[in-house]
Amino acid sequence: MPTILGQNQYGKAENRVVRITRDGTTHHIKDLNVSVALSGDMDEVHYSGSNANVLPTDTTKNTVYAFAKEHGIESAEQFGIHLARHFVTSQETVHRARIRIEEYAWERIEAAGEGGHSFVRKGQETRLAQITFDGEKWEVVSGLKDLTVLNSTDSEFWGYVKDRYTTLKEAYDRILATSVSGRWRFNWTDDEQETPDWETSYEETRRHMLQAFAETYSLSLQQTMYQMGTRIIDHRGEIDEVRFSLPNSHHFLVDMEPFGLKNDNEVYFAADRPYGLIEATVLRDGCEARIPVDLTNL
Repeated sequence: MPTILGQNQYGKAENRVVRITRDGTTHHIKDLNVSVALSGDMDEVHYSGSNANVLPTDTTKNTVYAFAKEHGIESAEQFGIHLARHFVTSQETVHRARIRIEEYAWERIEAAGEGGHSFVRKGQETRLAQITFDGEKWEVVSGLKDLTVLNSTDSEFWGYVKDRYTTLKEAYDRILATSVSGRWRFNWTDDEQETPDWETSYEETRRHMLQAFAETYSLSLQQTMYQMGTRIIDHRGEIDEVRFSLPNSHHFLVDMEPFGLKNDNEVYFAADRPYGLIEATVLRDGCEARIPVDLTNL
């Protein structure tokens, strides 16, 4: 039975690049993990092994480092835009470029005397960006992962469906904790539009997300998640779509009765698995969902 080639792409994954910008004795650091994927007229390399249309993946790696020098790294999104534009416009056989970036944050260590060149790695979330360009239209999806948050009260869970296998007790005051994995899609799609301020957008989106988590009296993690997405859409006009994947990090009250003690919502067992996994997309009215449902492949 004959076969035909379907969707395909290639590139160099996980290029670690650290860019130091020296402003006198004060330094600034950008720490990225950049993955490049290219697609276009690549049928023949699969069918016959001819590399005539193939830009080596080693070249894409070198381009990442050269662009860090030539263009600097203003933001993960802007750096990805520079790379994607270059690959599509400089190579006739490349029709589409996708750049995925993880950014690892550092904060300055304040020390006595002059100098601002000492940093400590922030132990919170990893910032994410994905930039796709086909020669005409852009798609920019930013996000984060591994942002762990917890409310020690103002959370309930009751009134759910019960059957013969249900053993979970209703909770009227519980811990709500999760590790946020989120993505948001910008409505900037072409060079004629004003480019968003990527750094401000990320910080403000993160702030609204956290404020919604903290301020929502939660009757379910689904409710809290929807409020997080809604607050982002309501306050950030450059964003049309938000998708979250939130594990429900269960905290169970420890039974203190065998010790003759009363546990008044004070001591919990933090279970790492199994966990509930709550996922949803929140859209600006009239917009179409484009962020993949399976975030593991984003």
